Amino acid sequence: MTAFSLEPAQLAWCAELRALAAERLHPLADKSEPGHVNRALVAELGSLGLLGRLFTSGALDLCLMRESLAYACTEAETALALQGLGAHPVHAYGTEAQRARWLPRVTAGTAIAAFALSEPGAGSDAAALELRAEADASRGGRSSDPSQGGRSSDPSQGGRFADTPSLTVAPDGPARWRLTGEKCWISNAPEADFYTVFARTTPDAGARGVTAFLVPADRPGLTGRGLDMLSPHPIGALDFDAVPVTAGDVLGEVDRGFRVAMGTLNLFRPSVGAFAVGMAQAALDATLAHTAGRDAFGAKLRDLQAVSHQVAEMALRTEAARLMVHAAASAYDADAPDVPRRSAMAKLLATETAQYVVDTAVQLHGARALQRGHLLEHLYREVRAPRIYEGASEVQRGIIAKELYARQEAR
Repeated sequence: MTAFSLEPAQLAWCAELRALAAERLHPLADKSEPGHVNRALVAELGSLGLLGRLFTSGALDLCLMRESLAYACTEAETALALQGLGAHPVHAYGTEAQRARWLPRVTAGTAIAAFALSEPGAGSDAAALELRAEADASRGGRSSDPSQGGRSSDPSQGGRFADTPSLTVAPDGPARWRLTGEKCWISNAPEADFYTVFARTTPDAGARGVTAFLVPADRPGLTGRGLDMLSPHPIGALDFDAVPVTAGDVLGEVDRGFRVAMGTLNLFRPSVGAFAVGMAQAALDATLAHTAGRDAFGAKLRDLQAVSHQVAEMALRTEAARLMVHAAASAYDADAPDVPRRSAMAKLLATETAQYVVDTAVQLHGARALQRGHLLEHLYREVRAPRIYEGASEVQRGIIAKELYARQEAR
């Protein structure tokens, strides 16, 4: 199989996923409370076996899932993607004990995962993160402040944390570090059941001094609050007040957590592009139907050259983005050496394309597309964020240029 064509079985699976998304997942998504985790929707993704495929399929299958779900139900696509993003580090870098504890629950849709990398001062520049993992004062697990204990979040913000009594020992053994600082713009926060958290274990070491930790949400000192964002899915901030973590909470190796982050993002960046392609295709199909049936200036809209050429451009860009996404995913599955560049290209082209296609679709539909509840009004709100998260478009351009110059210098 090449990166530029799909097998009949893959095409049939995509059609099945679109039907499932429309018939079984969309009704559950309609019952969502904006800004909160839809646990019923996540559980249904688990019962359909889709969450399990996050850990048994390759990058191309992940892209096919995300595009197909996004076409009919962006909420279901996002719920699936966030489970994968938060739990992939556990699957790929976790210990047997970590995997046994969390992955079956993630697969079943009964545990909510989150990926906690971004901070108020470290978004695009992820290596600048400041959440501190400081050595526990006694190395025996006793807090240097015996009054230290958990704090509850404001229940009006949807936090799931409860008041926690003062602990002298972290839940999974003696504390080795205490996490202090803040994470921000974290999807599924503050309602996730566990977080993949990236913290600085070695000061002033840039990307080399970061460690990844698996942090259950009930750890003392961990609190959170929801943020009122344009996106309909939950996004929040997390506060770490001397949160205890142990050697058994490390994902991968100490001071090598940036590899965990980048390894996860290299897998998920093409699939963010697939999400974007699914939205672009939905907007294109809606535009085809609208322009074929709408009368204006004595003809159908599609008969106006200015309109038909715009529709052709929408289709051209959508298909080009789809092919690049498939090529990047296939490169990842083949363990190709240029995965970072291809992943960045796919994410960049697809998300910028989706923004263009959805915006053009709104323009061709007119005011009706901005009415609350219209498909394009929904897509218009959804399509903006992918150009920022998991590396903004400007970051992707930087990655692409860096990889190109490195290859040129190696010749």
